[in-house]
Amino acid sequence: MRTVLDNAAIATVDAEGTEYPSGHVVVEDGRIVAVGAGPGRGDRRIDATGCLITPGLVNTHHHLYQWATRGLAADSTLFQWLVELYPVWGRLDAQITYAAASAGLARLALTGCTTVADHHYVFPREGGDQVHALVSATDRIGVRSHIVRGSMDRGESDGGLPPDNLVEDTEAALLGTEQAIDAYHDPAPYARIRVAVGPCSPFTVTEKLMTGAAELARRKGVRLHTHLAETLDEEEQCLAEFGSTPAEYADKLGWLGADVWMAHSVHLSPDAVRRYGATGTGAAHCPTSNGRLGAGIAPVRDLLDVGAPVGLGVDGAASNESGGLGEELHQALLQARQRGGPTALTVRDALRMGTMGGARCLGRERELGSLEPGKLADLAVWNLNGLLYAGIEDPVAALVLGATPPLKLLMVGGETVVADGELRTADETALAEELTAASRRLR
Repeated sequence: MRTVLDNAAIATVDAEGTEYPSGHVVVEDGRIVAVGAGPGRGDRRIDATGCLITPGLVNTHHHLYQWATRGLAADSTLFQWLVELYPVWGRLDAQITYAAASAGLARLALTGCTTVADHHYVFPREGGDQVHALVSATDRIGVRSHIVRGSMDRGESDGGLPPDNLVEDTEAALLGTEQAIDAYHDPAPYARIRVAVGPCSPFTVTEKLMTGAAELARRKGVRLHTHLAETLDEEEQCLAEFGSTPAEYADKLGWLGADVWMAHSVHLSPDAVRRYGATGTGAAHCPTSNGRLGAGIAPVRDLLDVGAPVGLGVDGAASNESGGLGEELHQALLQARQRGGPTALTVRDALRMGTMGGARCLGRERELGSLEPGKLADLAVWNLNGLLYAGIEDPVAALVLGATPPLKLLMVGGETVVADGELRTADETALAEELTAASRRLR
């Protein structure tokens, strides 16, 4: 069956930035088969009058398990926040992670997100199968997930931040990561689940694990991800321990490259920015989380100017209690302009970061991130009817500058996940009840 979305404004986010004031998108067998002006032809028609169709948003950095610990350490710096929350996260089990991930993925879907990169690095010894819990939540909600199998092998006794009972032996961490790749990674173009390798950060991981993880990822043909250059505290610690900044340390260990994307990348020198561009290293920009923790404002305009892939990330709900991706378009634009002035980022730059920029970070720019024939039918239909958007002539400006619009439709592979502002793959009330119970049990 061919489904035709008609009468909508369309922002394709293709290489030319093609847009249609009133056009159509045709979907068949999970793929986009036509995009253009005027009415389309098909078996089933959906009238999208007053709506804007964009590619589905791509979330390049998250910690879904943190949905169970929202609202804690509300006034802390990053290091203070971690020290307070690590002991709580040490009590995670698979059931709590499943409830938290299901709720978090639902919230992301309701804010236009179709692909989620989730960095999970907490594996309590009595915590059950954490990766399977994330896979099960992905299946339940119906989005795409890049599960970043994280790891920490440097506890408090070795100068790290996490308690010793939360870290793994180096070899066990690498083995667990390889097992996750073998069990769940799907390299196919239409894949719903992919796995990446993700040691947590320079202050929770030994050099042996960093280098071992890079070797493992490249041997298995998967991508690499870690936190990097998020705060000045991190930079000071790296300088004291390694005699280099976080970016210089990563470069020394072979961690800059076209198969790598870094979370945050706030505190980068001009030389580090150029190295990102020269090596094709991606950056997951998390504006709300950076603001919540007072980490700083990432040099997004500089990274874009050197050609580095830059996507948007929500980050863990414990440092971004809202947990929605649509609003990060707005926050990214505001922060870029606060740093670089009123022309630092346009509304279309922000939309591109949230779609094609994210797809580039995840190595999926040939499959998603724009509305083009042959690509996966991952798309968001934003409802711009009503008081909040009345009189705004430019629909992309309405999306980025205004409140996040409700969704008339969210499709993942041509399948409906959200319709008329409601999640259609799971019951939202049940999700909320499960999350409440999980949070109470954890605390």
